[in-house]
Formats: sequence, C-alpha cells, structure tokens
Amino acid sequence: MSWFEAIVLGIVQGLTEFLPISSNAHVLIVSQLFGWGDPGAAFTAVTQIGTEIAVIIYFRTEIVEIIRAWWRSIRDKEARSDPSARLGWLVIVGTVPIVVLGYLFSDQIETIARNLYLTAAMLIVFGIVLGVADALGSRRKDETEMTVRDGIIYGFAQSLALIPGVSRSGASISAGLALGYTRRAATRYAFLLAVPAVIGSGLYEARKIGDDATVAWGPTLLATIVAFGVGLAVIAWLMRWLTTKTFLPFVIYRLALGLLVLLLLALGVLQS
Repeated sequence: MSWFEAIVLGIVQGLTEFLPISSNAHVLIVSQLFGWGDPGAAFTAVTQIGTEIAVIIYFRTEIVEIIRAWWRSIRDKEARSDPSARLGWLVIVGTVPIVVLGYLFSDQIETIARNLYLTAAMLIVFGIVLGVADALGSRRKDETEMTVRDGIIYGFAQSLALIPGVSRSGASISAGLALGYTRRAATRYAFLLAVPAVIGSGLYEARKIGDDATVAWGPTLLATIVAFGVGLAVIAWLMRWLTTKTFLPFVIYRLALGLLVLLLLALGVLQS
C-alpha cells in the first residue's frame, strides 16, 4: 500500500464510519475502483481505531462520567441506579454479542463476507431497514430509559456490521429507532457502544498487519491518523444535523450506491 492510498482510504474511513452508510463498503469499493485491491480486514479494523478515538474525544465528558459512575456502582449497590452507571453496564452488555460472533466467524468475516455482491445487497437491505425504522419509530425515549433487553438488541444489531455493507452505526441506530429512541439518543448510544468493540477488534487485528503483504505499518498508521481527524469533524456535523433532520438522505444514498455497485459488477468494472 502506498502513502497516497493510505491517505485516500483514511479520508474514506473517516467520512463514512459514523454516517449510516458503511465504512467497510466504501473502503472496499474505492479500493476496487482505483485498482488497489482489497486492503484487508486487518487494515480496516486498525484504521477504525482512529475514528473511535474521535468518539472518545468528542464525548469525553460523558465517557468520563460513565466510567466514574460505573466504577462506583461496582462498590455501591445504590449507585447502580445512576443513569450513567446503568449506561456503562449496558455498553458492556451490548458489546458481548459482537465479541462472541466476531470470534466465532472471524475466518468468514475476512474472506467470504468481503464480497461486493453481498456488500451491495446489504447496502440496499439495511438502507430500507433504516428508512422504515426512522419513519415508524416513536422517537420518545432517551438513554436514561434504556433497559438490559434494549442493550442486548443493540448489541446484536451492531454485530451485523461484521458484514461489509451493513454499517455499524446504521444497524445500531436502526435498532434504537425501532425501540422508540430519539434520533440523537439512538445515535449517541450507538457511538458509545462501538468504542470497546472497535478498539478491541483493532488491537486484535493489529497483530496481523506484519503478516499481510498488502498492508504496512507506516501507511496504516497514517490512514488511522487521517481517519481520526476527518471522523471527529463528521461526528460534530452529524450530531448537529440530527437536531432537525432525518436519516432519509442516507437511506437514498445507500439504495443508489447499492444499485450502482451491482451495475458496475454486471459491467465488469468491479470484481466481486
């Protein structure tokens, strides 16, 4: 991988990680269009660390409070009623599904799942899911009303993002909207939930970088830094956007991109 490729893919990762349009899909598609080949699951997982650091910085005040409240709740049962402490426990509960499923299906994730036909199909299917959830959800609840059941549902929704094209944020947000949470609440919890899963996955996959002929540490670290900077700007923009807007533009974009990828595959411009 060249330094130029790393910069381009870092920008793509940062732009698409938090929008419900699938960063994995975009990294795969851009790599194919430029003839760079699949950068690999390890590269994607490590660059996602950069975007999750952006989440930590953007939500630093909330995260520090969650960690403090959660720690207090371990020693003091009464502290477990604190909404921040409960949110900390729910992030842990919601992380379990993706850890288990990611470990069980790691080989398939790195091989069979990285197929552009499947990616295009997931862009379309989960674009429709997001649109339906956004249109029909009651949007009445915030994070303080989250239950263990909701956390588990969120967790299984997040685990679907192991398949490129689904979108980690898109699947989690769709689950939150379907459960009746507001757009901002659904999105905030989706971002917080992703932090332990993505950083854990990135550190786990980092050990494979040296064994992957298509990835080198230098370009990978550069892409991670670029993804961090771009991702931080995107988070700030998206959270402002959701105060007055819907997810409809992202739904339309997903459907259009999925259909375009299928067309390009049929024409031989892209290879599955």
